[in-house]
Amino acid sequence: MASLTDTFDLGRLQLSSGQARQIELQVALDRFEFGGQTYSPEGARVPVLLDAARTSHGYSLRLRYDVVLSGPCMRCLEDARARIAVDAREVDQPGGGDELRSPYLDADELEVRAWAHDALSLALPAQIVCREDCLGLCATCGANLNEASADHVHEQAPDPRFAKLSELRFE
Repeated sequence: MASLTDTFDLGRLQLSSGQARQIELQVALDRFEFGGQTYSPEGARVPVLLDAARTSHGYSLRLRYDVVLSGPCMRCLEDARARIAVDAREVDQPGGGDELRSPYLDADELEVRAWAHDALSLALPAQIVCREDCLGLCATCGANLNEASADHVHEQAPDPRFAKLSELRFE
């Protein structure tokens, strides 16, 4: 079983230019705030696969993992679970400019937990829902439309622009 880690020392791999290695790690992901709601990863540890390749002046990195987030559905607020596949890449080439510097790598110390968290935020779907065809809540009464009858309707309020007309009395 891979060890739980927040950071990983790439220097201990002793890679030469052109060499690569695949490492299995476990990362603890924190609860996640998304769309004003809190989602929790299922399980205390998430197994991640780290591919590290040494380039002539730095590293090429890839992080892959699957995670299941559970929390409220964004449409009806019932329990929802979303399986998310994360596949993130980073390049670190000192002296190549800001776009070729990884914010997760300092010297040879890779911040795996921070990278896994940020990669998850980029891999999230637009909405986490209990099911794809979730109907959400009624805008008028707040009823769960997944459980309401098919004839769930409300009488429309009169148009406020014509409110004065309701005061007319024909006698």
